[in-house]
Amino acid sequence: MLKGFKDFIMQGNVIDLAVAVVIGTAFASIVDAFTSAIINPLIALLGGNSEIGFAVQLLDNNPETRMDFGLLITAIINFLLIAAVIYFILVGPMNKMKEAAAKRKGIDAPASDNDLLVEIRDLLAGRPLTHPSDPQSPSGES
Repeated sequence: MLKGFKDFIMQGNVIDLAVAVVIGTAFASIVDAFTSAIINPLIALLGGNSEIGFAVQLLDNNPETRMDFGLLITAIINFLLIAAVIYFILVGPMNKMKEAAAKRKGIDAPASDNDLLVEIRDLLAGRPLTHPSDPQSPSGES
């Protein structure tokens, strides 16, 4: 059981995830400041009411019945900004580096699901393996 845990921790995916969480958390404070200083006032302008902005007070006597649509829009903008930055700064370049490393090692691109299914069918039928794009391939027959 400990060996399995050690293998899990030593995987590159866990390290990548940890880096993404730390950078995402750090970047979240920047995005929060941006949205509260820039986006929230713009959203409040849409509401027209200078007191509560883009919100609706359901009961005048109860502040707990305030529905703040501006807060929801701000949260959505926060999420999209953080996701975009993480994708374009971490995920995209990491995928490019993995592709380049695979090309340097001479590793072919993974076979498609269709190619794998054709190979399995041919193995089960006892036929020699052929590529589906090969004109001599028996896989073209149904």
